Amino acid sequence: MSEWIAALPMYDWPECRQDTDALWQGWRDALRGCGVDAPQALTRSGDLQALWQSPNLLLAQTCWGPMEAGLAEHVRVVGQPDYSAYEGGEGTLYSSALVMRRDGGRICLAAPPDGRALLPLDLMRGKRLAYNEMLSRSGFLALIQDLKEAGEGIDIFAEKLSTGGHRASLEAVHDGRADVCAVDCRSWAMAQRFVPGVDGLHVVGWTARRLGLPYVTSRKTDEETIASLRAVLFS
Repeated sequence: MSEWIAALPMYDWPECRQDTDALWQGWRDALRGCGVDAPQALTRSGDLQALWQSPNLLLAQTCWGPMEAGLAEHVRVVGQPDYSAYEGGEGTLYSSALVMRRDGGRICLAAPPDGRALLPLDLMRGKRLAYNEMLSRSGFLALIQDLKEAGEGIDIFAEKLSTGGHRASLEAVHDGRADVCAVDCRSWAMAQRFVPGVDGLHVVGWTARRLGLPYVTSRKTDEETIASLRAVLFS
């Protein structure tokens, strides 16, 4: 029996789990065809740090925030997803939509074609920010970096609310517990399909494009298995 574990947690919303499982089944079968004893099913664990740092990690998604905070010592990057299907994405790069409640006649702003940040500083000043966690590039760090480059800081916001997830941040804005949140472009596309009341929200700006979520494996994974992982992902 395989000791490997695999997880695809970053976009594994309840409405998408059948698709997530189908994606893994295709990769699993391809890996087994390469001689890798890939696990039958994905691991769905609430403790992402323990998952990412497991020496038995065959494949998982993570975020560059945790990677830059020390996770890179435990994993190796084996691939990057393509975000071209989503507004705000281009190839391996993605950006975050800045989302607020609708007010009057304002409309959703399209993502800048050049991938630069589009920050509504006057709209955000003095407002309450909902964010998933401080190590999230798309939900927090990208926005803070773009604000810094615009000569502003985190103190532009009157309050900050940690929600634990992009979907929860959108719900906090919708419910009036916060005024604005940053949500990566794929999560925003998913929210428009699955989150009730999302039509009461709209995009008021975008963060700059940055490298999207990496696929990683344990630092202990052997080179032959890494080569198989990369071949399967790139195919």
